[in-house]
Amino acid sequence: MNELYHNWFTPYLRSEFEMLVFGTSGIPVILFPTERGRFFEAKDSGMIDSVKLLLDRSKIKIYCPDSIDDQSWCNNNIPPDERVKKHVVYEKLIIKDVIEFAQNECNSERVILAGCGLGGYNAFNLTFRHPEYVSHLFCILANYNIKKYLIGHYDDNCYFNNPPDYLPGLTEEWFSQNIQDIHIVLGTHAQDYNFKENLEMSSLLNEKGVRHWLKVHKQGTGWDLYRRLFAEYLSSLKY
Repeated sequence: MNELYHNWFTPYLRSEFEMLVFGTSGIPVILFPTERGRFFEAKDSGMIDSVKLLLDRSKIKIYCPDSIDDQSWCNNNIPPDERVKKHVVYEKLIIKDVIEFAQNECNSERVILAGCGLGGYNAFNLTFRHPEYVSHLFCILANYNIKKYLIGHYDDNCYFNNPPDYLPGLTEEWFSQNIQDIHIVLGTHAQDYNFKENLEMSSLLNEKGVRHWLKVHKQGTGWDLYRRLFAEYLSSLKY
């Protein structure tokens, strides 16, 4: 299995940024780390090995960017408004330095976005803010509401990066024009800390007429469940 380490200076953060890439060709998959996770998390946790056959057969190519949660959502040393501003910069970095890079490398018009927990939030939020880049969205035990990181602060940046807030304001016409061709899976289980959020998000998508799959799985534990669902969702695609 081919593995490449990338390190570059990004003008968006004005610092070095790191990423691991697995595979040689195929559909590009952007896999976000969990909360405070690093670019090597997917490899160390076995997420990459869980889809080794797809990588070896050049069905997919996986891009694992670093997170900046310690600089944004989880940074208690800066005010909440600065946290969300940092996230906005991170999104720009992901689009310009990661997604567009993956598109060019794989000669692919769109990419798959995936993540677990807060990584699922990143995948979901980017999909609905920039659907033109995305063909598939896989959220595994994801959370969607970032208000818990903002300690009561709220402004336009918070609103436009909190899906439970901005999605209800979008018209059904917008969803039909931008989202209907995206394959969306929300994976959860009854004991998931974010179970209620997943049910509420699925209900909201249903109200907007957005085709998606809410999959309530049998309970699993930690990375065993993450690995199983990641492999299950990617293996279900028609290549």
